[in-house]
Amino acid sequence: MAEAHLIDPTASISPLSDLEHSSRGSKLIVGPGAMIDAFVKIKFVGGLGDVMLGDDSHINSGCVIYSGEGVRIGKGVRIAANCTFATPNHAFMDRDRPIRLQGFLPSRGGIVIEDDVWIGANCVLLDGTLIRTGAVIAAGTVVRGEIPAWHVVGGNPWQVIKVRVSASKGEGVP
Repeated sequence: MAEAHLIDPTASISPLSDLEHSSRGSKLIVGPGAMIDAFVKIKFVGGLGDVMLGDDSHINSGCVIYSGEGVRIGKGVRIAANCTFATPNHAFMDRDRPIRLQGFLPSRGGIVIEDDVWIGANCVLLDGTLIRTGAVIAAGTVVRGEIPAWHVVGGNPWQVIKVRVSASKGEGVP
């Protein structure tokens, strides 16, 4: 039997979201003040990882998260509508067998999003993504690899657009 999700009582989960249960024991862990909007799909497939949503983080409508070897979303993260978190990768090299029968490739480490990150609408995050604290991902960006802290990136492949500044410290853009 699938284990129950671990959802803080102060979290807001839309009854129109689709939060599957894992048949392998993976869990959805949702922190205090977090929000999962309508039409968000969380699917446990392609690995044994948990999906963790940190305190006061929000996932907006139409997002799809595949667990793979894990998706960890930090505190205060904002994820706009229609983003896809695609951690599992299908094996496909053997042309003598249908792709659907080849299983999954080894994980590149899942997806990790640190605190205070904003991910714009229609972004795709792939296995092996690490988004550091305070980064901003422009709408429509495809992300794999590491996004440095405080950087604003966009495009496919993504490029640095600018670096966020600290007005209180008098920092400027390098």
